[in-house]
Amino acid sequence: MGTIVAWILIRDRFPGQGIVNAIIDLPFALPTIVAGLTLLALYGPNGPVGVNIAFSRTAILLALLFVTLPFVIRTVQPVLLELDREMEEAAASLGAGPLRTFRYIVFPNLFPAILSGVALAFARAIGEFGSVVLISGNLPFKTEVASVYIFGRIESGDPASAAAVSVLILVITFVVLLGIGGVRRWATRHDRA
Repeated sequence: MGTIVAWILIRDRFPGQGIVNAIIDLPFALPTIVAGLTLLALYGPNGPVGVNIAFSRTAILLALLFVTLPFVIRTVQPVLLELDREMEEAAASLGAGPLRTFRYIVFPNLFPAILSGVALAFARAIGEFGSVVLISGNLPFKTEVASVYIFGRIESGDPASAAAVSVLILVITFVVLLGIGGVRRWATRHDRA
């Protein structure tokens, strides 16, 4: 989704584009607890939208999308700005369709940026607390997220359990980020060959 939004913001002009850019930057400046409270007010039981997703996995997904999507968008945008449009035009003049041009010209250049954005988004999501603490409901085995679980363990006087879960999250994050870095290095090296 972040790549699509970045593509639209760079390649198209439309009314309200400045407002969309400001909304994308909002999670960087807004305290995440305010984001969680806003999502709960909008999509909670008495929300004006008429959709009640509070205390569900969908609510957690929505909260995490809100705080992580800007990382992907802002990582991909500079690469799209610097992308040589002449290569795309040359491919089109040689008979390549839009999908083929994207697959062989655009995507290989975007792939490292997409992976970097995904790594940043994953790192933010794995430890996110503020936006999910209210809207998740923290229902055991249903909507319980690790950061809220850790907080609950510390509050109830069980720092050993909190530390164990924290170490597990640290190991998982480290392995995922190493994997993403390895794929990025492979893709960069493979692209040059």
